[in-house]
Amino acid sequence: MKANFIRWKHLQTVSNAASLNTPDITQKLTERIDDLKQKIAAWGKRIRRFTERSRRFNQNRLFQSDQKRLYKSLERPEVCGAGPGPDQANTVAFWRGLWSEPVNHSEGSWTEVVASQCASITPMDPVIITPDDVAEAVRRAPNWKSPGLEELHHYWLKGFMVCHPVLARQFQEALNQKSLPSLFTTGITHLVPKDQRIPRTTYDTCVPFHSVDSQRSVKH
Repeated sequence: MKANFIRWKHLQTVSNAASLNTPDITQKLTERIDDLKQKIAAWGKRIRRFTERSRRFNQNRLFQSDQKRLYKSLERPEVCGAGPGPDQANTVAFWRGLWSEPVNHSEGSWTEVVASQCASITPMDPVIITPDDVAEAVRRAPNWKSPGLEELHHYWLKGFMVCHPVLARQFQEALNQKSLPSLFTTGITHLVPKDQRIPRTTYDTCVPFHSVDSQRSVKH
C-alpha cells in the first residue's frame, strides 16, 4: 500500500510539473484572475446596492419617527470617537454654575405690549383629556426614545391601551389642580459633546414634553 501511494504521489508531481510547463498556463492563470476580478466586482456592486437601499430605508423610517435626528445625521454624520471623554468634574462645575444662579426674568416694556395684545383673545375652553388624546400623543412618539423615570418606552404604551384611561385621568387631575407633579417635569439628562475637551460645548439635552393637549392649544 505504501509503495503504491509513493508511486501515485510521484506521478502527481510529474503531472503538475508538466502542466506548469505547458505553454498556455499563463493564459489560463490570466483568464482565471480576470474571472475572479469580475466576480469580486459583481459582489461589490451588490453590496453597494444593498447598503444604499438600507440607508434610504432607514432614513425614510427615521423621517417618519424623528425628523430632527435625521437632519442632524445628514448635517453631521455620527462618528465613533476613540478619544478620551469629557472631564466629569469640569463639566459638572460649569453647568452647576449656570443652573445654581437665581433666575432673573427680563420685565421689559415688550411684556406689557404682549399682554395688551393677548387681552382680546377669547379664553380657551376647559380642556377635557380623553384616552383618545393619549393614544394620539403616544402614536406620534418614537418607539424607542429614551424613557423617563418610569423606564417605560413608548412602544409598550402604544400596545398597552388599558393604560390610556389611567394616563388621561392623571393628566386631567394635573390640569385641574394647576400644578404638575415633579414626575412630569423631571427627565434624564444626556451629555452630547461637540468638543470633548471643552466643558461648555458638552451640551445637555433634557426635554420632557407631553403633547396630549398641544393640538388643542395650537387650534386655539
